Amino acid sequence: MFHILEKRLIEAVGRFLRESRQVEIPVVLEQPRQAAFGEIALPVAFGLAKQLRQPPRAIAEALAKEFPAVEGIEKVEIAGGGYLNVRFDRGYYAAALLAGLTDATNEAAGKVIVEHTNINPNKAAHIGHLRNAVLGDTFVRMLRANGRKVEVQNYIDNTGVQVADVVVGFHYLEKKTPAEVRNLAAQPKFDYYCWDLYARTSAYYGSNPEAVEWRRNTLHVIEAGEGELAELGHIVADAIVERHLDTMLRLGIEYDVLPRESEILHLRFWATAFEQLKERKAIYFENEGKNSGCWVMAGSHFREAGDEGEAKVIVRSNGTVTYVGKDIAYQLWKFGLLGKDFHYKPLRTYQSGHVAWVATDEPCDAPAPPFGQGGEVYNVIDSRQSYLQDVVVAGLRALGYAAQAEKSIHFSYEMVALSPRTCAELGIPLSEEDRKKSYVEVSGRKGLGVKADDLIDKLIEKARAEVDSRHPDAPEAERAVVARQIAVGALRYFLLKFTRNTVIAFDIQEALSFEGETGPYVQYAAVRARNIFRKLAERGEAAPDFAAVLDRDALRRQLAAEEFWQLLLAASKAGPALESALKAGEPSHVGRYAFTLAQSFNSFYHDYPVLTESNREKKTFLLWMTDYFRRRLEETLAILGIEVPEYM
Repeated sequence: MFHILEKRLIEAVGRFLRESRQVEIPVVLEQPRQAAFGEIALPVAFGLAKQLRQPPRAIAEALAKEFPAVEGIEKVEIAGGGYLNVRFDRGYYAAALLAGLTDATNEAAGKVIVEHTNINPNKAAHIGHLRNAVLGDTFVRMLRANGRKVEVQNYIDNTGVQVADVVVGFHYLEKKTPAEVRNLAAQPKFDYYCWDLYARTSAYYGSNPEAVEWRRNTLHVIEAGEGELAELGHIVADAIVERHLDTMLRLGIEYDVLPRESEILHLRFWATAFEQLKERKAIYFENEGKNSGCWVMAGSHFREAGDEGEAKVIVRSNGTVTYVGKDIAYQLWKFGLLGKDFHYKPLRTYQSGHVAWVATDEPCDAPAPPFGQGGEVYNVIDSRQSYLQDVVVAGLRALGYAAQAEKSIHFSYEMVALSPRTCAELGIPLSEEDRKKSYVEVSGRKGLGVKADDLIDKLIEKARAEVDSRHPDAPEAERAVVARQIAVGALRYFLLKFTRNTVIAFDIQEALSFEGETGPYVQYAAVRARNIFRKLAERGEAAPDFAAVLDRDALRRQLAAEEFWQLLLAASKAGPALESALKAGEPSHVGRYAFTLAQSFNSFYHDYPVLTESNREKKTFLLWMTDYFRRRLEETLAILGIEVPEYM
């Protein structure tokens, strides 16, 4: 509702200035310095001062006398050197909220594609992957809450170096056949087994440099898709992908489609893109120097990004394609610019009935939804890949797709480390030097790190201990559900509350705290709001018919109390908060709004004994405020991917 009145005000003032002053200026809205000054400040007089050659205060006085009537606006006052402070009609505003009027969502045409998670399918997911997936999933929820059509993609690099290294470990170090690896892949914790094997293979390269030739040969065979090594690659990658989907589902994360790198090659996506790049002279063949025998993109193509540098290899001298080359082909497909498509088959049906599809190189009988053809594309990839993402965008520009290059957005983020205290809780050995650090970096290649499932399990274990101590008589299955909801809420909120360019030092104790800016704190506020109505029912009282008791005059009477009015305003700004977060590309803004909302409700909860209020009108009003807070908290938590437990 707040946003609706903002839009009405902008339109009315703009029209008024055109008709009465014959001027066209942007109508800017500001927040008054103090809540007592009103809901919106208009600095329009300052913008008119030069054109009208009058002091802003004099202009503001004249405008105030002629100010147009705007539905929902009670009055306009002059403040300071020429501000117009706008006050809402409180009864009108609350009645609109009670009637269910909400800020309009963005129904812009065109599909938004968000690619996230993208874990190399060679080992178990770790905490860094969780930040990627939670950021991407929350951004998707934000877009959908704002009325956008979104397609969620999870790109599977099943022909890359990381998969090749695990295949090297199985084939050359452990001498396992495809049948033996297939049997192993059917066992629990196969992703954990590959985690250790990947670290062991990496260490073997360190002491046996000549063994890197195994990697080169394996990579080439996997890309070609034929032979025993390629079969091993498929077994490993397909099994690990299933484990990753299981891990992400624990956090409520689902996907629409999983494009695979193998199909980028086998369906000649890359070959088609390669021909386009050559025809349009976006790349050239290098005959000398360190890149001799390679197809490269000239550094001059990066000028528009302000980062002209050395040429970037797209195809290596041995004929294999670099990651960025395949990603250019993939990005072209996302925008519908390649003239080709994958075949698809159902991979997994979620409990909700939603189906995740996977790309394949063979036709499937099941009719798949249309994928790709996006109008905007967001790639959730860590900031260390910024240069490669710039190369992808430069490739689009070099091919003449400037509009798509502008809509190709790198949704970057910084790494996740661990606090020394959390390392100790997870049993990760640390040196004396590491124990003194504020955070400890992890490395999957070195085998140092925390597996995502281990972290989730530890959070659930600690949350369960707290739930058991508070609710020992509750059914065991119920306590298990509540512990999981608290643990997941704690993890998601911690990963979201920092801006994307902040390095996170994850700390289990801090994340699970019921105090401060945490997921459990916000969940607790929502549970408290629900409990008021539960206690009302236990007293044998039904929730009142709010609309029958609270007409506009009754709402105006109750909202004459400034504290009530400020609380209601805070709770009603979900729409503007969401739009601001989307504009900034910062899910952390939604987390901050959820925390502020929880703080406001907790203040209300402590200051006003709702159930013991004797005045009927005021009690009904307090119950409505409680219900309104509850719904806003639940909606905001849903955008963050956090459930509300039955109790805390």
